[in-house]
Amino acid sequence: MFTPFDRSVHEALGFGLLLAGFLGGASLGLGFLREGFLGGYGSPRRRLVRLAHIAAVALGLVNLEFARSGAAADGLASLGFALGAVAMPFACLCVAWTKRLYLVFALPVLALVLAAGSALKGVLA
Repeated sequence: MFTPFDRSVHEALGFGLLLAGFLGGASLGLGFLREGFLGGYGSPRRRLVRLAHIAAVALGLVNLEFARSGAAADGLASLGFALGAVAMPFACLCVAWTKRLYLVFALPVLALVLAAGSALKGVLA
């Protein structure tokens, strides 16, 4: 149905997301001692920005593992993991500044669920 990306695409995406997540975490670390930074520790904005940098790291690792797995030949899984990995941190940042955009989370969630299901189907086949 879908042609899978080359493994090198998932590897580059994985390492790029790791770098983005680490840099994002470092930039958050520069302001974490200020009480009102991004609205304070418990504010939705600050929580979503933290989630964005964690999502980048976690989904970067998912893409690296996917590139090394036997499931990497699955086109739907390939597309879903790549799309979800880019879209999830972006969705977190969008919603951090504009709460009414919360429905944008549907895209990365759907992409990642389809990817995981398709990869699992391929592994079990």
